[in-house]
Amino acid sequence: MKQAGAILVVDDNPDILVAVQLLLKQHYQTVITTDNPFDIGKTLDEHQVEVILLDMNFDRDAISGQEGFYWLKKILTQDPSVVVVLMTAYGDIKLAVDAIKAGAADFIAKPWKNEQLLAVIAAAFSHAKDKQKVGKLTRKTQGLNQALNGQKFEFLGQSLAMKQVFATIEKAAQTDANILITGESGTGKELAAHAIHLASKRSEQAFISLDMGSIAQNLFESELFGHKKGAFTDAKIDRVGRFELAHGGSLFLDELSNLPLSQQTTLLAVLQNRQITPVGGSKSIEVDIRLICATNDNLPQAVAQSRFRQDLLYRINTVEIRLPPLRERVDDIPLLAQYYLDYFCHKYKSSLTIAPDDMLALCRYTWPGNVRELAHAIERAVILTDGDLLDIRSVVTKEVAPEGEYEVTHDNENIPHLKQVKSLTAKLDSNDYDTFNLETLEQRAVGASLKYHQGNVSQAAKALGLTRGAMYRRLEKYGL
Repeated sequence: MKQAGAILVVDDNPDILVAVQLLLKQHYQTVITTDNPFDIGKTLDEHQVEVILLDMNFDRDAISGQEGFYWLKKILTQDPSVVVVLMTAYGDIKLAVDAIKAGAADFIAKPWKNEQLLAVIAAAFSHAKDKQKVGKLTRKTQGLNQALNGQKFEFLGQSLAMKQVFATIEKAAQTDANILITGESGTGKELAAHAIHLASKRSEQAFISLDMGSIAQNLFESELFGHKKGAFTDAKIDRVGRFELAHGGSLFLDELSNLPLSQQTTLLAVLQNRQITPVGGSKSIEVDIRLICATNDNLPQAVAQSRFRQDLLYRINTVEIRLPPLRERVDDIPLLAQYYLDYFCHKYKSSLTIAPDDMLALCRYTWPGNVRELAHAIERAVILTDGDLLDIRSVVTKEVAPEGEYEVTHDNENIPHLKQVKSLTAKLDSNDYDTFNLETLEQRAVGASLKYHQGNVSQAAKALGLTRGAMYRRLEKYGL
């Protein structure tokens, strides 16, 4: 059985080429020969050559081997993964040592025995496989270091709307179906995509993301498919594209609607063929990825307006998941606020709690920027606050909904923060103006939490975002 792989033989003696081809084609699938070393570059571009058997002496030079060293350097510059075996009729120890130092894998003198040549070529192919693995790992590691930047929050929610999202994710993640995540800016589309990846069979492989709105049109193909050194002015080294980085894992393309129509066509072709070609390269690379896309645009409307290809829309949204805006999941605000408070207090080495009236303000705010705005608001408040209580009013001062104009849609009464907020809202709606007194609001919230937790101070304090010490001080203060 012939071994997979391609070998190129370069020698100006046609008899040598015929003899080598007759021998090697019995053992290897692809044997290419040429008597002109100037054909080497073109051959490397057109074929996945792994081993080159290269003569050291051509017409210009009879015995020194300098032509062989010249072409060896050219080959390794063009494709460092190729393994080169040099051959000459004038072999000596010094020439062999110099050839190895220059980057050759081995050296063989003419005439050779067939068994000897086959052993050298077999070792060269084994070496080529090792070089390819190391090179691919190195390039992928470099690409991953560039791609895997930025903090990752948890994807949280306990409202009815989010439970439905989680249920859909759980079902879809077990397949390799392409998924489209829709929703307003800041609703957590990247977090949802990451949650899908973690719940999938590809969870141990890479999760690679790219914001399509952040890349220049002329860099689109380079970012997605990679490029070869010299492909354009700034291409000083080979670069692995996001598709290749995500091979075996998941690729997340955010804000896909920003992609121009011409580039949508290119992306569609790649998704259909599951092959990419780096910019400046001629060899296709097969890729195996799970595609997850996201947008805050109305893609069916974009199709109707000829801004988005309908066939691409069909390709990317086998399963569509809509993330609700924060105003549709008010029940989750206390949970999210406490999560971000803990996160940023740890980051900035602070210890803060959220007062009940401030939690009410957070629930009444309209959050046009959704969860992202909430996270940024909490972070700014942590930085600006002096004292033990988070001063959320310093960052949430506008667009607060009038009394009673927001609705908690979760039907689970076992959320202490929400019971507190509902109770306060009901009091406000009853026109009991005494409830505008902050101490009264706090006293009622503390009492309600303590009653709900059947006198367990630790749990009541945790529900209110207080330390045990702070809770005991309030119990003493209000005589509870």
